[in-house]
Amino acid sequence: MEVVYEDNHIIVVNKASSEIVQGDKTGDKPLSETVKEYIKEKYAKPGNVFLGVVHRLDRPVSGLVVFARTSKALSRLNDMFRTKDVHKTYWAIVKDCPPQAQGELVHWLVRNEKQNKSYAYDREIPGSKKAILDYRVIGRSDRYFLLEIDLKTGRHHQIRCQLAKMGCPIKGDLKYGSSRSNPDGSICLHARRIQFVHPVSKNEIILEASVPDSVLWKSFKQTEP
Repeated sequence: MEVVYEDNHIIVVNKASSEIVQGDKTGDKPLSETVKEYIKEKYAKPGNVFLGVVHRLDRPVSGLVVFARTSKALSRLNDMFRTKDVHKTYWAIVKDCPPQAQGELVHWLVRNEKQNKSYAYDREIPGSKKAILDYRVIGRSDRYFLLEIDLKTGRHHQIRCQLAKMGCPIKGDLKYGSSRSNPDGSICLHARRIQFVHPVSKNEIILEASVPDSVLWKSFKQTEP
């Protein structure tokens, strides 16, 4: 487990694509339990360790996940995510070049609970929610393009769905139109950067997560600072 930041109130880790953030019907050990064990061992905590799950990433997605270590931090972080005071930036690898090097995507998404999938429409329809993101091409390899995405809204599978609607499904994302899966079951979507005001100290926090250790991701290494 890669810890990117920690203090008395929050801990931020770089999630691997194979991990689930919270327990689900698979019964697999979630990242939240791994973090609890880490805290318990590092600080010799007796009894149960408090850890609040503030937000989640889809299992095949890698990158930054924020957890709260105190109830005060949890309550304030929940408010900050709800009011969109947490700014998240993602990186995605796609095979097809976007029609423009950068742009804004605006769609209306409808979530299908049974399929665990969202569908994008160009206009508002009953039951839809507006989804907005900005993207720009920040890198190229022989066969792929690296996009940086700034989310303006937080909808179910928003990046996956909107990029597919643009004609640029994320590499490995079979659910949204990729031609083949990745060998490790991941999709090439990475929560790269997060920026927010610390819920207790009020200091500005800006964090970045290193990309997954794969040949493809490393082929875009020139884009890293």
